[in-house]
Amino acid sequence: MNNQQIGIFGEVLFDQFPDGQQILGGAPFNVAWHTQAFGLEPCFISRVGNDVAAEKIRQAMQAWGMAMDTLQTDVNYPTGIVQITFNDGEPSYDILPNQAYDFIADEQLNLNAQYAVIYHGTLAMRHATSAHALEVLKARHQGKVFVDVNLREPWWHTERVAQVLEQAHWVKLNQQELEQLQPSPADLKAAMAVFLARYHLEVLIVTRGELGAIAMNQFGETIEVAPTVQLAVVDTVGAGDAFSAVLLLGLQRGWSLQVTMERARDFASALVTQRGAIVQDVGFYQRFIEAWR
Repeated sequence: MNNQQIGIFGEVLFDQFPDGQQILGGAPFNVAWHTQAFGLEPCFISRVGNDVAAEKIRQAMQAWGMAMDTLQTDVNYPTGIVQITFNDGEPSYDILPNQAYDFIADEQLNLNAQYAVIYHGTLAMRHATSAHALEVLKARHQGKVFVDVNLREPWWHTERVAQVLEQAHWVKLNQQELEQLQPSPADLKAAMAVFLARYHLEVLIVTRGELGAIAMNQFGETIEVAPTVQLAVVDTVGAGDAFSAVLLLGLQRGWSLQVTMERARDFASALVTQRGAIVQDVGFYQRFIEAWR
């Protein structure tokens, strides 16, 4: 096992549901939350406003045992909010502009920290300030980079996404995102092989909703996983983040790709039976921790 920390960079926000309920979210925060529960003690690098929402985030992180020394405070911009609506059970997201997480400041980064892996999404790069901070962080980084693609209109640009993919070792994205970034008439595995070679990746993971996910490594080997049981789905918000968290866990613990993918599927399958992207019950994680020993 690698004893260095994982650095997780990007947004923390509240997902606001149609009934007015607000649940903590943001893909990097969700991943940090899960990996904390699994014992990785990640370093979560983000920024919140000077407001009530930020206080709720700090309280939740403190209660969960998460370190907060890399959580910045912004006096000009609010803690992030995303409005979630559902259409035929599928979530859609209204991501508000100029949120605190857009202004993660490079001068407040701990540049002496050495991470085994830096994980980030693509939303973290929508504003020049946070994008620059991420570049500064990665410029001093000697470990692996895990990019979790999250193409949310209108907050992405093909060239910028391509640039960060070129810096990545592991990439996860869904099948629609793969088709957006690399239009190809070829079948899925052929498209994955082209994408993996184009960006010189070690591992590419493509998620396919209820069909599961496919991983391909640099040697062209593929692993497919699909949900094994009919799930009582409550909502699918955060399912991909749950999957990513276990991919990071497997990467850090030296599991085989096959085992990592199976365990990621199992955890994501359990997560969609819950409301929201995180679970504030340690017992929810304990059964996986015990099964994976």
